[in-house]
Amino acid sequence: MSTLLDAPPATVWAYVENIDSHVQWMHDAVRIRFLGDRRSGVGTRYECDTKVGPVQLTDVMEITEWSPGKAMGVRHVGVVTGAGRFTLKKARGGRTQFTWTEKLTFPLTRGGPVTAFFAKPVLRRVWRRNLRDLAARF
Repeated sequence: MSTLLDAPPATVWAYVENIDSHVQWMHDAVRIRFLGDRRSGVGTRYECDTKVGPVQLTDVMEITEWSPGKAMGVRHVGVVTGAGRFTLKKARGGRTQFTWTEKLTFPLTRGGPVTAFFAKPVLRRVWRRNLRDLAARF
């Protein structure tokens, strides 16, 4: 998913690099707890209490890519596994094209591919809303 933000990439990055701030614009992220002293950069690990409708879980994540002003990648290593990535590209008018990709795998104990099939449209709606809320901050 992608959206245009009314700020240059450096300004957007200054906001999203603060992982703690993600709970302010990600409606599915309830609380973030860092695992260790790192708060930024590759190797930062944290738990994110996640809630989508009645489903609640703790998502364990690790930053795998950190390119200031350009990209942030994360690996999900908890109950749900996979990878996500934000990219920021300069757009016309001093704006930023912000793109969010996710590839998640649900464990067989939680329905595996059947859960993924039903979760996909729900998560799309949640992530669209997240991007609208992020855009409203600029």
